[in-house]
Amino acid sequence: MANNATKTKKKKPNWFRRVGAKFKETFSELKRVTWPSFPTVLKTTGVVLAIVFAFLVLVTGVDYGLGALLKVITK
Repeated sequence: MANNATKTKKKKPNWFRRVGAKFKETFSELKRVTWPSFPTVLKTTGVVLAIVFAFLVLVTGVDYGLGALLKVITK
């Protein structure tokens, strides 16, 4: 009886077929993606760069202030 169970068990496809199927599935999903327009990409990139620059200024200011405070404390 155990012998019948092993015969009816399906074998997995080989590794290359599984990888090929995954690539095919991935590319079919990418075809359905709604990509943003170029002006939208430029606008959102500008917003991201502005936020990064603002945090750069903030962190640099805090670093400078803490450095000055450390100099005052250690003198």
